Amino acid sequence: MHIGKSYRISEFIAWTKRDIYLLVVMGVVPVVLYQMADLKWLGIPWTVVALLGTATAFIVGFKNSQTYSRIWEARQVWGDILSSSRAWGVTSRDYLKSAEKAKELIYRHLAWLAAMRYQMREPRPWESSHKTNNIRYSRLYCIPEKETTLEAELAKYLSCEELKEVLLAQNKATYLMSTQGKALKELFAKEEMVVSQFIDMEKVLRDFFLLQGRSERIKDFPYPRQFATINRIFVKLFCLLLPFGLLREFDKLNESLTGIMKGNMVWLVVPFSVLLSWIYTSLEQVGDSTECPFEGSPNDVPISQMCRTAEIDLREMLGETELPPPLEPKNSIVL
Repeated sequence: MHIGKSYRISEFIAWTKRDIYLLVVMGVVPVVLYQMADLKWLGIPWTVVALLGTATAFIVGFKNSQTYSRIWEARQVWGDILSSSRAWGVTSRDYLKSAEKAKELIYRHLAWLAAMRYQMREPRPWESSHKTNNIRYSRLYCIPEKETTLEAELAKYLSCEELKEVLLAQNKATYLMSTQGKALKELFAKEEMVVSQFIDMEKVLRDFFLLQGRSERIKDFPYPRQFATINRIFVKLFCLLLPFGLLREFDKLNESLTGIMKGNMVWLVVPFSVLLSWIYTSLEQVGDSTECPFEGSPNDVPISQMCRTAEIDLREMLGETELPPPLEPKNSIVL
């Protein structure tokens, strides 16, 4: 998540410069053929391009609206996880007679948070983090899950025996939550808590399962590929045809001019077509970057920071004083 006032224009241009280079070529070639090779038939009616541009604007706007909804839902889910984690810490500490058992439940919950964030960082084929422009930009910030292994993180919270069992599980977060349920059942059987307290804590576990499911749905179900494909086709087609549609329009301006620009107005097609096309390609790129809110891009939900906040809060509830520091942003980006 970018926590600065805004992206600098230089950052945005650097992020999109591959598209800019391509758009310059796509603008220069038609002008050279039209002006220097005298292929006047290359100019196409502006109405065709305008209609295509209108349709493209609608579908790009629709995609960005939907991808924003995805990232906002993801932020709500993880905000609820953070709030419920604090509630879990309080109930574990206050309901249980044994402080050691309370610590065990809280630490297992921290292990669940770690498993969740590592699970959310796993790559998917439709994500955009593997693209060259995103790889280059990722050097400006840190992704904590790429700096340490899941095993090393879980080892902070689990016993060696339980750690081995968790690492063998297909869905480690689900296994940990299932283990929490078994632990609660055993504590209730040993009369460590009364029935109302047991029911309260089981409800919190159920909430965690629901939040985990919502987070997994966002992770594993992308923006529908048919819409993403048609969006990409429309944008590329518009960028390709735009210079051809501008050729005659700028050529007409020569009729009312004198001086050095007379006969050369068509060359202005290059900067204007690049500018207009860049707006569309940038909107598409922003939508792609927003579509997957957990992949590790600078626009993601800061799940690592939120998990660290939860860890600090829960361990403070246990009376611990040696706490990990909050995650600090690097170049105004924190994940």
